[in-house]
Amino acid sequence: MTRILTEIPDEDVQKLDALAARTNRSRAAAIREAVRLYLVQNSGSTDWIARGAGYWKDRADIGDAVDYQRALREDRDSFD
Repeated sequence: MTRILTEIPDEDVQKLDALAARTNRSRAAAIREAVRLYLVQNSGSTDWIARGAGYWKDRADIGDAVDYQRALREDRDSFD
């Protein structure tokens, strides 16, 4: 594990310490988790798309999205 020296505003350190105390962790553990979450959120990975694709395919109560859109637009005038 590598040590990193960084400057953090005092207000943020106070909030970080309060969070660490509430979750019964050290300040360092809270920082490590924050960095890990930041990297995951900003990794550009699209794995979540593959995991979620087809998630609702077997739902019978949802209906067809195109039919729903057409029903919403029935009262609109055509641009023809």
